[in-house]
Amino acid sequence: MFLTLDDFNFEDKRVVLRVDINCPIDPNTEEILDDKRIREIKNTITELINRGAKVVILAHQSRPGKKDFTTLKNHAKVLSRIIGKDVKYVDEVIGTTAREAIVNMKNGDVVLLENIRFYSEEVLSEWKKWEDITPKKQAETNLIKRLSPLFDYFINDAFAAAHRAQPSLVGFSYYMPMIAGRLMEKEVSVLSKVLENPEKPCVYVLGGAKADDSIRVIKNVLENGTADKILTSGIVANIFLIAMGYDLGINMNVIENLGLVNQIEVAKRLLDKFGEKIEVPVDVAINVDDERIEEELDKNKKVSGLINDIGEKTIKHYQEIIKNAKTIVANGPAGVFEKEAFAKGTEELLKAIAVSNGFSVIGGGHLSAAAELFGLASQIDHVSTGGGATLDFLAGEKLPVIEMLKESYKKYKE
Repeated sequence: MFLTLDDFNFEDKRVVLRVDINCPIDPNTEEILDDKRIREIKNTITELINRGAKVVILAHQSRPGKKDFTTLKNHAKVLSRIIGKDVKYVDEVIGTTAREAIVNMKNGDVVLLENIRFYSEEVLSEWKKWEDITPKKQAETNLIKRLSPLFDYFINDAFAAAHRAQPSLVGFSYYMPMIAGRLMEKEVSVLSKVLENPEKPCVYVLGGAKADDSIRVIKNVLENGTADKILTSGIVANIFLIAMGYDLGINMNVIENLGLVNQIEVAKRLLDKFGEKIEVPVDVAINVDDERIEEELDKNKKVSGLINDIGEKTIKHYQEIIKNAKTIVANGPAGVFEKEAFAKGTEELLKAIAVSNGFSVIGGGHLSAAAELFGLASQIDHVSTGGGATLDFLAGEKLPVIEMLKESYKKYKE
């Protein structure tokens, strides 16, 4: 249980709102290429404005060392357009200018502070293990100590960063109520449903390159009896195929380069225990000079080249399983969909999910981008904003932000 916006009166209150509006950005022009994450926080911000709050937004963009690690100036412009109200951008977080901007706000004003990851405390103060995290530890950072006296409430709507434990994500909860924003509420509600109480049959469609995360999800949803079928593609499928004794040739190098060789043993154990529930491709599409060459899989024959997609027979087989499902959860693309010749698997599986009568959820930045690209996103019941956070949630992991929301509920609900 969480505290939600329904539990408080925000009239004339200053709230610090942590969001995740980390967007794909053109490194040369700094133009935001996809504003989906900004659109997703509109409901929370609009509601707070309408209820008379003074809203100060904290967010990050990328991380130090990356080409898209930049200011939030353009994010403020895009957010202003989306909510139909001027959002004041301040190019610092804890300096005099920021403090003055916060103190002088009127009801309904919105301020976006600078990229929180410009501050070393935010980047360095991440305790990965939930057992090591205390809000007190995060609250003792200069960042939180300087900002917290300025606010009445802390609202966390950053589901996509919920698997992280940085000061701006959990530190404020030591000083004030930590409240779930509307996006956080929706994400946790939908993902809890498909994880704990899905309508059956329940099918998980897992591809992409984050194979270790996907395999943790597979283990969790099979051991809990959540999933009736797992449809594998991408690197995930390649690991299971190798575990079954297929010689994937050059594709083994890819798994080695990604540091995923240890996952082959994990896949073997899962196949021993749940073999009948795990589906692997029967054919693949090989990349030969960027041309798509279909090849059937045979244990007595080495795969001839680099696998870039699942094959026609696999697509049809998977589509049939999806068609009969009452719940479908998908994460990660089936192939290298950025190349037109190898987009077929991803597009056809997404089409099957879109027209299915079952309740559908997709997650991960690449699959969400593919759904937008193929014009199918609007036909999916829930497109999660999370990548790593969604996978961790479905793997049954404790997410620091979710745990702190629960703690705050216990502390303040009375």
